[in-house]
Amino acid sequence: MSKLNKDILFLIFEELQDDSKSLFSCLMVNKHWCETVIPILWKNPWNYNINYRNKSYLFAIITFYLSDDIKEFLTRQEIQLHSISSKSLFFDYLSFCRSINVNIINALISTGTSLAYNQFLLQQEFYSLFMKKCPELKYLDMKSIKHQIFYFPEANSRLESLFELECDTSIDSLFFYGLARFCRYIQRIIIVNVDPNPNHHGIVKLIEVQKNLRYFEWIDDFDYEKECFTDDFYKEIFLELKNKADTLNHFKLFYNDDEVYGREILQEILQVLHKLKTLIINDLGTISEYLLKTLIYNDLEILNINYITINEASIIIENSGGQLKVVLSKPYYRLYNDDFDEGSLMFIRKVYENCPLIEVLSLAFSSSKKHFAEFEILLNVCQNLKSLLLIIRSTDIIETGEKILENGEELLKVLIRAAPKNLRELRFFNNFKFSLEALDEFLGKWKGCALSILTSDIIYEEENYKKLINKYKNKGVIKSFRCESFMNVEDMNFKI
Repeated sequence: MSKLNKDILFLIFEELQDDSKSLFSCLMVNKHWCETVIPILWKNPWNYNINYRNKSYLFAIITFYLSDDIKEFLTRQEIQLHSISSKSLFFDYLSFCRSINVNIINALISTGTSLAYNQFLLQQEFYSLFMKKCPELKYLDMKSIKHQIFYFPEANSRLESLFELECDTSIDSLFFYGLARFCRYIQRIIIVNVDPNPNHHGIVKLIEVQKNLRYFEWIDDFDYEKECFTDDFYKEIFLELKNKADTLNHFKLFYNDDEVYGREILQEILQVLHKLKTLIINDLGTISEYLLKTLIYNDLEILNINYITINEASIIIENSGGQLKVVLSKPYYRLYNDDFDEGSLMFIRKVYENCPLIEVLSLAFSSSKKHFAEFEILLNVCQNLKSLLLIIRSTDIIETGEKILENGEELLKVLIRAAPKNLRELRFFNNFKFSLEALDEFLGKWKGCALSILTSDIIYEEENYKKLINKYKNKGVIKSFRCESFMNVEDMNFKI
């Protein structure tokens, strides 16, 4: 029975592995809890929101494992090794570790010495130690790496189990060539493009040898004033991804806003990645309707393309396999389509006809009765909806304050009549306004989950609105009501 209890605790604590505050609190409950939590915390000890430069005890724990000869050598180099008073540790911490994060290890090492050469020595000893003590490596973040860790004697057995790699394009190709010798079954690769003229052949080689690549993420993050590369830069990488179509399930690509390179080859590979479950791109570029209709993803669950027209999104949704749970884009971008009224009606219909499992949705529509009616049908059909981001365009040429309030009141009435029981998050831009009376009536009639509401309109900071909001917070109708910037409202990763 005690083993069963420990197993159950372990499963519970694993769900909290990204919540350092809760996990650290669990350590203090009793010995049984502490013994269960420690392996989870140390599986990826760099994964927590703490200041590693100030955590000298973490540095001390790692240096504790160094041999006496190495400690003596490092001390002679005037490297300060923080000592631990006890002769042994309560746990064999490094035996639980499954990850290396180069940047954080560098931050820890800076607490021992500020000299570049000494930091280099410490880095080498730390990596050697991790290769010896960690039974296997699952996660490697090698941004800023200076040591070719694959030369350590234990590298083969440790690196062959690598599951996730994070890196950037400033790293020399030799590092990627070295990893390619041992790492053939990486499932997740995340690359930050920080160099406008990188030597990318090593990255291409590493992708080429992978036999089970399921997740690929590329993030452009550099100064365009130094731009000097061409289509070939993206072409080789994207073409290699094309060869991974049988395994690749998740594709995320964040071009720099002004980026135009690689769009043609990107559109080409998207035609063959038919096993995608996640498609997140900030911009597809100009794409023909014919090509759009070849983008068929029967397993697609997440569709998030920032700059996409309503018609383009509708075509992709229609060709999906009914598994979509998240459909997002920048809704303001959609408002400026010439055929917005008809396009938004079609989009709403495509969602409720093809996305019965939808949970998160951004929606831009006109203020006509027909649009509100279609929106109500969507709410009735899509009973799994949890989060809505809404923006409206008035059908009136001159949008009066009275008309804006009418639109807001109509929206609240539709939500009362048809909102799914799981709906718990609403986001509005300030072209949706609610009078005090309409908001009071809506909240008074709300019977669903406690609502988290995010808006960009500062009117709700006024005293009379604050009083009303606090009233329904006390009743448990509102969980959170916040006024934030336009950017935070549209960013679904921003938590309310």
